[in-house]
Amino acid sequence: MFYKEWIKTRWALLLILIVTCGYVGYELLNYLRAIGAMGGAHIWIAMITKDEPMFVRHLQYIPMMAGIALACVQFFPEMYHKCLKLTLHLPCSHLRMMFEMLGFGLVALLVCFGLNYLILWLGMRPSLAPELYGKMLLVALPWYLAGFAAYLLSAWIILEGSWSRRIFNLVVMFLCLKVFYLSSFPGAYVPFLPFLVVFVLACILLPWISIDRFKKGIE
Repeated sequence: MFYKEWIKTRWALLLILIVTCGYVGYELLNYLRAIGAMGGAHIWIAMITKDEPMFVRHLQYIPMMAGIALACVQFFPEMYHKCLKLTLHLPCSHLRMMFEMLGFGLVALLVCFGLNYLILWLGMRPSLAPELYGKMLLVALPWYLAGFAAYLLSAWIILEGSWSRRIFNLVVMFLCLKVFYLSSFPGAYVPFLPFLVVFVLACILLPWISIDRFKKGIE
């Protein structure tokens, strides 16, 4: 199952990796240019006194779009070409197959987002105190969690057979993702992060509802 998903999504994953890392690189270039123009001391003072996500603000919606794009590439062909019916007829647990498909996507996003974080950390670590670059990484963390949630919620929508239910699911997805963007104040989400992680994990069960309805022939 993992190999099938890899064959289907490998070029999309490469593009997602290039785009997300490109945006991270763009933010680091802005940071290095600011250091060169104004000096490290000025940047330190600005990061301490300004309550805004400096040098990561352009990443805000990138993980979410990456999650949606991967779900579309991975699951839209399954529905359009009726391949999901063949998959569900395999002599294997439907629940297991669904978790393997979703697990592949989540692992792929984890690798991509982890590399984004590694680049940010390596780029800021030489010239910033741990408290300052840690502050920036914490600001971006809810946005990356939104990427995982967007992937799972998009899969929930695409695998749904009824268009009226898809529209309802789309509204629910929009309202759920807004939770990840209520504030960009540094540290605002720190007490709430465990709840966001639990919410993302709970979203894994939603595509199973769509698959169960699909098996029953609901359109």
